[in-house]
Amino acid sequence: MEDSGIISLFFERSEEAICETKRKYGRFVLGMIMHILRNESDAEECENDTYMSVWSVIPPQRPMNFKAFLLKIARNQALKKYRFLNAEKRNPNVTVSLEELAECASDEGDGLRYGDNELAEIINGFLETLNDESRKVFMLRYWYFSSVNDIAERCGISRSKTESMLFRTRKKLKKYLEEKGVKQ
Repeated sequence: MEDSGIISLFFERSEEAICETKRKYGRFVLGMIMHILRNESDAEECENDTYMSVWSVIPPQRPMNFKAFLLKIARNQALKKYRFLNAEKRNPNVTVSLEELAECASDEGDGLRYGDNELAEIINGFLETLNDESRKVFMLRYWYFSSVNDIAERCGISRSKTESMLFRTRKKLKKYLEEKGVKQ
């Protein structure tokens, strides 16, 4: 079924919308969640929470890219569940990735503050400035929380090249954010 048909089912409040969503995108949703939680029962619970969240926001929202919309909700649900489950213990890939990104935000001065949507647009603009390989490495690390070794293997590059690319990209991001007036 096409995404527009699935979205129409949501607007009709048909429970078939969730079935069709799971049928078409369940593998992607569960994969995203498993990558963060690494526990099957927690991931299945989070997957159900994802579908319920989608049910609650469509309508009124009508996403232009349903798959991206769905995966963003799945990722946010997984991160929320991760924080709840791991208040004491931390997944090193998630923790290190977030610490690396935190270094990009300057804490000096009373800089401009942006809402989540505005900041997302700024970061999307930054991603458009990167070449395909750098963008892929950046997204694998900071969106999917992949380890440096996993990224190197997946991209067919060395670990040291991966680390170097991530370091240079973070420096570029910091400069880009400063130019946009984004301060933490």
